[in-house]
This record gives sequence, C-alpha cells and structure tokens, in this order.
Amino acid sequence: MWRAAFLFVLAAAPMARADTIFVLNSGDASISVIDTTTLLETRRIPLLREAHHMVVSPDGQDLVIGDSGANEIIFVDPNTGDIRRRARVSNPYHLEYSPNGRFLVVASLRRDQVDIYDASTLALFQRFRQPDKPSHVAFSPDSRWAYVTLQGTGQVAAVDLVTHSTAWIQDVGPEPAGIIWHRGKLLIGIMGRNDFVTLDPTTREVRVAFQVGRGAHTAFPSPDGRTLYATSRVDSRITEVDAETFEVRQVFDIAGGPDCLAFDPDGRIYATMRWTGRVLILDPRTREQSQVRVGRSPHGIFVMPNRPGMGADFVFASPGAVSGSRPMPQPVAGGGAIARGLPPAPPYAPPLGSSAVRVNAGQPGYYPARPTLR
Repeated sequence: MWRAAFLFVLAAAPMARADTIFVLNSGDASISVIDTTTLLETRRIPLLREAHHMVVSPDGQDLVIGDSGANEIIFVDPNTGDIRRRARVSNPYHLEYSPNGRFLVVASLRRDQVDIYDASTLALFQRFRQPDKPSHVAFSPDSRWAYVTLQGTGQVAAVDLVTHSTAWIQDVGPEPAGIIWHRGKLLIGIMGRNDFVTLDPTTREVRVAFQVGRGAHTAFPSPDGRTLYATSRVDSRITEVDAETFEVRQVFDIAGGPDCLAFDPDGRIYATMRWTGRVLILDPRTREQSQVRVGRSPHGIFVMPNRPGMGADFVFASPGAVSGSRPMPQPVAGGGAIARGLPPAPPYAPPLGSSAVRVNAGQPGYYPARPTLR
C-alpha cells in the first residue's frame, strides 16, 4: 500500500523521476543501483570485501568509495555506475575531502590510524596513530582542521592540516560516531547514550544539544539548511531537529536501524536500514514512505540527480552546504560538476613532540618532506 502511494506521488512529479540511488552493501561487498521511478534495483556492482562510506570527488566527477576490507578506494562514474579506477589505501572506513579540495582524510577504524592524502595524487602526507577506533571525519570550513571521533576512548581528536599534527583530544561521551560542522561548532552523535552533543572547537566546551534515542549516530543537514535529521540505530528512528534551536520537531519511528541519509533536490530522505537490508524513501513533509530491498547491511548512500544543470555535487550549491562533514564557507555557485581552484599551500612547520608518522613526502607545491620530531 505504501509503495503504491509513493509511486503515485513520484508519477505526479515528473522532474523527480530520473534520479539514481547508490547504496553500499557492506555485508555483501556490492553496490546497489536503484531507479527512483520504479523503486527497483536495476544493477548490482560487485566489490571486493566491505565498503562502508563514499564521498563526491572535489571536481564532482566521481563517487569515491572506501572498501575498508579490501584496502582500496574505488572511483565510480555517478552517471553510469561504471568503475573508472581503483587505488590502494589502507583500511578506508570513513573518508572525506577537505572543503578546498586539497586533502582526502581517511579514518581507519580497525587499524587505529588517520591518514592525510593529497586529493589529486593520493600521495600519503601523514599518518596519525590514534588511541582506539577512529570513526568519522569532519572539517572546518576553512580546511584548516580535521576532526575525528574516537569510538573506543569516547573522544574527538583535532588534526591541524597546516602543521600535520594532533592539536588536542577532548572527551565527549561514550562511543562517539558521526560528526559534522554546524554553525561554528561540532555536532556529534553519542552512540553509547541517546543524545547529540556540541563541541566548541575553540573552548572545547561540550554540551548536550538534543536527544534522539539509544544509539545516537549521525546528523545530516537538509539541502535548505533549516533542518537536521539525526539517526538513532538502537531505538530505530529518524529525528527531525530545528537547525537553529535544536528543538525536536517530529520523530519517525522506523524499524530496521536507520544509519546514513541522503537527500534528493526536492528534500526527500533516503536512508539505509542496516538491520533489514532495505533502503527507506521518506517525504518528511507528508510522512509518506516506501522501502526497497537491497543487499545485507547497507551503509553508505548517495542520490545522483538526473536533472538539467545538476551534477553529483549539487548538494554543495545548496544552503545546507555550510553544515556537514565537508562544510563550505558558503554555498558554491552553480550546481553541476563544480571545479574549484585550490589556494596555495601554507608552509609546513612540524611542531615539537609530534607523534605523526610521515609516509611518501608531499608533491612539489605542497608540504616539503621533513623529519618528524619526537
């Protein structure tokens, strides 16, 4: 019944009929490709071991997928689903590009390390050993800082991308998971409790922002920037929160363990349901929903629009782009494949006592190789 009603809604909105959903099935080592017109899986792309997260490349031309179990990242054409190339990367669990497009930062949950790569060449600038289970990565809008949640120790680490050093580590709560930049502060899901907290990166003050239920995981800004949608996997719900006040507006109780979310240009929500092997399609305005069966343990998800003037990086041109794991200083003009110029790299000055390990010195024009001082 829900499926028929949702198909009727889609049929009444012709501009929304051609989008494609990419879903990473971490339990099946595959990518499901779903047509939003029929809500059917049209293709399944095999991977090697265990993919969890994906991001859009800085030029908007690729979906970059981390296969953590296979120690590689895969570059996929978001228009066709074809695999363009593969590259060896150590245990890429969560990965994200810096807002200026210069760095790719990878959190390795199993190997307790955070790696900084040159985004264009994949040369490894720096490897940081972290205490226990580095999980999710977010940046400051000026690309100076990368922030990483450490699930095993209940902390957040701040990595200085100018000096390539860990500047500080702050306690935030048991099992922190998703982290985003939101209006000058960091917003973090505390899986070991039922709440999200804010962390002021200057004062390092931690405050409870709002509660969502057990297994608080990750928050996602809506394209218009007015709303946050937060997932809680244990109590299995998606919570709609006012982006300014953190007031809870409504709660969607949905069995199946919602995890990652993505949006289409019309604001519909697409969520992976980790425990039931399905994808949820939810219109938060009408509360109408449908589900599509995919592979086992679906995790990362991305919606590729097929509309005039829009490309894979359409989200970075939306008002909500100023929040998130890759926050823009301001929304990018345009909405198709956006190519952004990179600013010159600042000089490298390693601090005394740095615990980082340098591997593969930077390329000309970036950071010159220097020994790490201990």
